[in-house]
Amino acid sequence: MTKAPATSSLSRRRHDREIIALAVPAFGALVAEPLFVMVDSAIVGHLGTPQLAGLGVAAALLMTAVSVFVFLAYATTAAVARRVGAGDLPSAIRQGMDGIWLALLLGAAVVAVTLPAAPWLVDVFGASDTAAPYAITYLRISSLGIPAMLVVLAATGVLRGLQDTRTPLYVAIGGFAANGALNAVLVYGAGLGIAGSAWGTVIAQVGMAVAYLVVVVRGARRHGASLRPDRAGIRASAQAGLPLLVRTLSLRSVLMIATAVAARLGDTDIAAHQVILALWSLTAFALDAIAIAGQAIIGRYLGANDAKGACEACRRMVQWGIMSGVVLGVLIVLARPLFIPIFTSDPSVQDTLLPALLVVALSQPIAGVVFVLDGVLMGAGDGRYLAWAMLLTLAVFAPVALLIPTFGGGLTALWWAMTLMMAVRLVTLWLRARSGRWVVTGATR
Repeated sequence: MTKAPATSSLSRRRHDREIIALAVPAFGALVAEPLFVMVDSAIVGHLGTPQLAGLGVAAALLMTAVSVFVFLAYATTAAVARRVGAGDLPSAIRQGMDGIWLALLLGAAVVAVTLPAAPWLVDVFGASDTAAPYAITYLRISSLGIPAMLVVLAATGVLRGLQDTRTPLYVAIGGFAANGALNAVLVYGAGLGIAGSAWGTVIAQVGMAVAYLVVVVRGARRHGASLRPDRAGIRASAQAGLPLLVRTLSLRSVLMIATAVAARLGDTDIAAHQVILALWSLTAFALDAIAIAGQAIIGRYLGANDAKGACEACRRMVQWGIMSGVVLGVLIVLARPLFIPIFTSDPSVQDTLLPALLVVALSQPIAGVVFVLDGVLMGAGDGRYLAWAMLLTLAVFAPVALLIPTFGGGLTALWWAMTLMMAVRLVTLWLRARSGRWVVTGATR
């Protein structure tokens, strides 16, 4: 981080209030997202094993497609927050509308590709002959909801930039409830089977997108912001999001390589790896909530030309990241006797899982700082540096991870490699934070 005067207790309390006000609702909204798939799985699972297997393949494809475009939320948050800090709410909302229009265009393109390519995609993911028809059905129907999913991402970024994380929480809760009810009615009541589950998810996602658009449109009318698509604005949103797309793809590559290596280690190791990934994802939600708060707060300070406030907020959020990481690490260690039996009763899997889980626990303070600094630099609009830093991290991680089976390493060695990956990210992000080059003030970067 840049060298800034020591933060007073009054300033720390102010930053703490801001972080808590934004991070807690953001955490709730993040946790609600994977519950969609869990509800679908619980309902479809009673139809039969082939249907559940088909859902698993299709859901993985959908989640991958949507997660690639998460930059719609990140880039929009930073751009809108800067304009909020500059006191220009009409431009802030106008910037948000550009992101929403970009989401609609990208969503339409993904649907156009997914509908005809669904059989090929399902085959590439290795669906069995019995599961493939169900996977294709679910994927084709659910893909119709992708434009709405991407609009939700972009609109979430708008509201986060406006320092509002409560509305996304309420919309996520409403969407989750609607999804569960629609799935039950359409799958069993209407007898549509897995197609009913897909339609229920599409309707819920469209409903969420409409709810967001109502909020954004009301804000636009209140502040006199245009709702029409602006070619230059959409192009600028795409350009701002491109480096974050590179970052996201690099991070997804790390996770895919780790899973591929675990699969090569054997059934026991891949089973244990999946359990750890589930826990890792849960802790990531908690840390990502602080990062989301960082995006909104940092962007606002920089937009207000308050470099000192931005540096102080960064310093305090790093402290939050360390403390959160320590707490999560301790919880993992203490809860492991309760956590492990929930996922597996196989003694061999449990024995493989335990030492790797301890490595994950030790790495949580590192992860806490990484997530926070990631959010800080995103809020500053420093996407180009994040892209290069993640590419470097991938270049370090890939050969180390791929050599683990060759040298007889197991799952614990793989998670030490994952810890190395996080350590490289820590170094690159910390150096950038300390350099102060991310502190670019003004309504635009």
